[in-house]
Amino acid sequence: MLEVQPKDSRNYFMLPQAPADAGYYVYGQLNGKPSHGAYQYAHASMLTAILRVEREWQAIDNRKFGVGDISLAGGPAYKDHRTHMSGLEVDVRPMRKDGLQLPVTWMDAEYDKDATARLIELFRVFAPVVVIYFNGPDIPFVMKKIKHDNHFHVQVRG
Repeated sequence: MLEVQPKDSRNYFMLPQAPADAGYYVYGQLNGKPSHGAYQYAHASMLTAILRVEREWQAIDNRKFGVGDISLAGGPAYKDHRTHMSGLEVDVRPMRKDGLQLPVTWMDAEYDKDATARLIELFRVFAPVVVIYFNGPDIPFVMKKIKHDNHFHVQVRG
């Protein structure tokens, strides 16, 4: 039997969680435990954007980028993520110099500003971006927003 990617009531698919040779990894918690994709249901525009950026990223860097919160199945609000209900928003970790798949803030020595700026630019070029929030300094077209030191938030058009 063909395994089908989980889909929610809106017909949004869960972002593939561990595809072979992917240029991204997934992270996140739900109720203090690993979410196993529970918060990664994406509108088709977002799913397409992530997968396109992932392919372009692999062409220029061998590190994986971290994809976090998108939307819960069905789109209900959860805690402080009132903006993550449409499946059109995603949180992405900044890149680390050491390539580890761990959190980093723009203030940490391990933060790779140049790689993060390149990744953000790929979203801008290959996705229908509405806004990107991130507090790291000196990255063009990015807006600052409270609680965006350890990830950047991308919103795309549906």
